[in-house]
Amino acid sequence: MRNKVIDAQEAAALIPDGATLGTVGGGGGLVEADTLLAAVEERFLSTGAPTGLRVIHSLGIGDRDRRGLNRLAYEGLVRKVVGGHWIWSPRMQALAREEKIEAYILPAGVTAQLMREIGAGRPGLITHVGLGTFVDPRQDGGRMNSSARDELVELIEIEGRTLLRYKPFPVDVALLRGSYADVDGNISMEEEPANLEAFAMALAAHNSGGAVVFQVRGLVESGGIPARQVRIPGALVDAVVVEPEQPQCHAFFYDPSISGQETGKGDLEGTQRKPTVDEPPGPRAVIAHRAAQELFENAVVNFGFGIPDGVAKLVAARGETERFYQTIEHGTYGGELLDGVLFGFARNASCMIDSPSQFDFYGGGGLDIAFLGFGEMDSRGNVNVSRLGGTTVGPGGFIDIAQNAGTVVFCGTFEAKGVGYEVGKKSIAIRRHGQIRKMVDEVDQITFSGQHAVEGGQKVLCVTERAVFELTPAGMCLREVAPGIDLGKDVLDRMDFEPIVPAEVPLMPFLADG
Repeated sequence: MRNKVIDAQEAAALIPDGATLGTVGGGGGLVEADTLLAAVEERFLSTGAPTGLRVIHSLGIGDRDRRGLNRLAYEGLVRKVVGGHWIWSPRMQALAREEKIEAYILPAGVTAQLMREIGAGRPGLITHVGLGTFVDPRQDGGRMNSSARDELVELIEIEGRTLLRYKPFPVDVALLRGSYADVDGNISMEEEPANLEAFAMALAAHNSGGAVVFQVRGLVESGGIPARQVRIPGALVDAVVVEPEQPQCHAFFYDPSISGQETGKGDLEGTQRKPTVDEPPGPRAVIAHRAAQELFENAVVNFGFGIPDGVAKLVAARGETERFYQTIEHGTYGGELLDGVLFGFARNASCMIDSPSQFDFYGGGGLDIAFLGFGEMDSRGNVNVSRLGGTTVGPGGFIDIAQNAGTVVFCGTFEAKGVGYEVGKKSIAIRRHGQIRKMVDEVDQITFSGQHAVEGGQKVLCVTERAVFELTPAGMCLREVAPGIDLGKDVLDRMDFEPIVPAEVPLMPFLADG
């Protein structure tokens, strides 16, 4: 077979004007084909081409600065972006906010699975995921600004059941990343922290008649990768670009315990997990302590980005990780979850599967409990994490996870910006209230539908440092209040809606209780 190796500039030249460009990655540089994206940026800045691209991605890609999707964030280079998570690319967020591109959001799992459906030649993705949320065509249809007018999703009925059909479209070019390639284009991902939807994206582009380009760290001779280690066969790959300095992530060059190749203790700087949630204890520790009360033996669990990670830290600090089946949407099971810019990475994982298959597991009801953050919540139990302060944020896998878990525990501070706390082992006091209320009359955008949750029989809790609420058919009900909190002044007076308040409100389990 022919040698498929080309350089990054030749790869960038494969992208025609107006192409649909698919890429894969996660925050912190996870499986990010940054050398290829940098070559596209360089070509555009030097020649003015390509122009008018449509970009599709499921998770956030970048470093909140220059890398990843930030390299494509130029007016003229990109016309339309369909992305699941945007916070890693503030430059792309700015283009969306300024109406210089068409901005759309689809759930991460939906996007990953849609690539598989496109590759298989099926009529799009038919699913319940997204019903009742902003991606439902009865609401925003996934459109995030006034420039976005396309209808990406439609309602259909099958045997009396209302579902969503996410429409297929051809993928012209896929810029992807693996670990090693042979000269025939067979790709391994042995040193990557996750597989994500690399195979599905390659399949979508190849079977659309498009070009599939992989960035890899090294090249071996034909047949040099054992068949069991080949994740993407050379039949799907048009070109390979070798980048010897390709790091495993933005934080460090390589750690075999992150890719599941070896068992390691994690001594590399920037990846060692703190043994406790807060030192000294703060609101995150209070939230994590109470939220962890909802765990039960052998539960299949997902921990979301941000404050919910405190629950994972608490479980790890207690040495209880083996009591539960810990998962993340990237396709990883078990291990020690990393946080911050390395969310999506796990050290010493027990299993790594492709993310479309992970979302199949979630969508079919395999997830017992999810711990997720929230930006806003209203009286009907609706939650917004996708558009905050007019900025496109994106839910990532939030919708796929929250809509399908048996129990959802939203974890977050009661207010934001400027809150002053005094936290002890037995109580908490609010010394200064926040400038931003999170318990609002109506959320700006519905990322989680309270009505859909009630109809589906989900258990939904909202755990804050001051109080715990539960969603009921009649609305949000106050279940617990933290010791030291003034129920009227610190909770009820700081809400834009009136929750259901029972005659007696028990005290919330606190730090000294566990």
